[in-house]
Amino acid sequence: MTRIRRGYIAHKRRTKMCFFTSGFRGTHSNLTRAIIQQKMRAFVSSRRDRDRQKINLRRLWITRINAVIRENPGFYSYSRLINKLYRGQLLLNRKILAQLAILNKNCLSIISNDILKYKEIGRNPSEYFP
Repeated sequence: MTRIRRGYIAHKRRTKMCFFTSGFRGTHSNLTRAIIQQKMRAFVSSRRDRDRQKINLRRLWITRINAVIRENPGFYSYSRLINKLYRGQLLLNRKILAQLAILNKNCLSIISNDILKYKEIGRNPSEYFP
């Protein structure tokens, strides 16, 4: 009995999968079944690591803000600063505050001093910050 060659559609599909796993080591880039498994695993890992990266960046921002706030004597902790920002309805997110902490520490200290000053007087700081 003569050998029957399979159609070109399945061959095209497998070569497309090979392009995705071309950099993988060993049979993970050659055998079809291993390629499918490694491709699924790579997609799962990429999704998980994108979520993990967001968490890590937020932790880094919080650490930077807390370090700058605690540097100056008489200042309070990160949690109190964020609480007073929300109470004063100042909409500065952690990313912006962390950039201020790195690039311009004086600006962050001025913001925190003004919040303390207006809270001691009993006024709402959002009236004074446009």
